[in-house]
Amino acid sequence: MIKQKEHRHFVIYKPFGYLSQFVNNGPKRNSKKLLGELFDFPIGIMSIGRLDEKSEGLLLLTTDGKVSNYICSSNIEKEYYVQLDGAITNKAITFLKQGVEIGFDGKKYTTLPCEVNRLDTFPNLPDRSKKNKR
Repeated sequence: MIKQKEHRHFVIYKPFGYLSQFVNNGPKRNSKKLLGELFDFPIGIMSIGRLDEKSEGLLLLTTDGKVSNYICSSNIEKEYYVQLDGAITNKAITFLKQGVEIGFDGKKYTTLPCEVNRLDTFPNLPDRSKKNKR
């Protein structure tokens, strides 16, 4: 009988300034903070999705690539709460609903159309650890 590997799953709060990865092969690798600095995670751990370095929030981690692929697929509906500096305009909400062009690492992508709602009351979220400089 073949014993299957027992996978591990984690829910963490990714702080501002950390990359959503455990290995950095980029040119500035020594100056970047990685998730592995937060806890002694098991070998083979990976983030499910990502949060930008300048973002903070809930992040799922797993040692199971199949679980990661399934959650990242379009089979699972995702819901995000975004906190902004200032108020979002109705025009910006319309653009988000239709899909917007974003880019990083010299590549451009268009987000999928989605449902966008402005919240009338603030959810119970922790204070932001760092505000973006303008």
